[in-house]
Amino acid sequence: MNPTALTHAHRLATRSLAWLHATHEQGNGILPPGDEIDISNPNNAYKPIGESALAASMVLRETVSGPADRERARALLDFGWQQLRQGDLLYERQFRHMLLSDPLEMYGHFHRSGYRHPALEELLRGLDGLRSTHALEAMANRHLAVVNARYVVGLESRPDWDGLAAKTWLGARPEPWAIDWITGYNVTHTVFHLTDWGAVPDRLPATIQDYLADWLPVWMDIWQETGQWDLLGELLIVDACLPESVCDPQSLEQLAAAQHEDGLLPRDLNPVDEDPAQAFKDNEHTAVVGVLAGTLTLARALR
Repeated sequence: MNPTALTHAHRLATRSLAWLHATHEQGNGILPPGDEIDISNPNNAYKPIGESALAASMVLRETVSGPADRERARALLDFGWQQLRQGDLLYERQFRHMLLSDPLEMYGHFHRSGYRHPALEELLRGLDGLRSTHALEAMANRHLAVVNARYVVGLESRPDWDGLAAKTWLGARPEPWAIDWITGYNVTHTVFHLTDWGAVPDRLPATIQDYLADWLPVWMDIWQETGQWDLLGELLIVDACLPESVCDPQSLEQLAAAQHEDGLLPRDLNPVDEDPAQAFKDNEHTAVVGVLAGTLTLARALR
């Protein structure tokens, strides 16, 4: 990848991380206190905390960010861990709802960055030994998310990665023109979890690598043309998870050009809401995508 593209990747990641850091300091994504939390409902600030933790964990996992970015990433993780009551909230949610996977998945982001909750790990080990938790019915890419979270946390499961990949839409190598918006997201997450966000690219079967080499650039052109910046960013992360880049660096430049000066990365071509709280809700995920796309692109290029 040329130096100009790497500059765009660095700017995209740094500005996105700075925006996430600024919005968390303004109070966005804060969970209500104590007994006001409905632990059965993840559709509140709980989800953004996990997404920010994922982005921050990748900044710390890779060695391509400067000291200021690493400090912001650690601050986001510390903030999220504090919001989760140092992991107690994850433990309580997992204990009360044993078949839910999001406590394990979220704990994986913190575990990767050095945070520990011994009681939760003991609970997860116990659940990992049950047939019930391995027999849950879920979309194939969601199954991969849970399996990879078990891998990150260090549970003893030994999955058949090729078999799991073959059950996904991407694994079938279907007619590429049949893809739609939601299937595009399913494709990206299949790659994210199979490769552990680019850390283990060889877990991606060669047949899927060849298929993506042919069609990922085409899909990227489609969503770049329509201004779907969030999905374009996810496709750029897919490219960064492959052993070798297959996409035109101009797509990365286009995504970086869509970013606002304060670091907000709009999800699409619609106007950004003037209300800061709504703007955060609408565009928080795209900022996470910006951090991941920029960081993992740099990491793969410099590795």
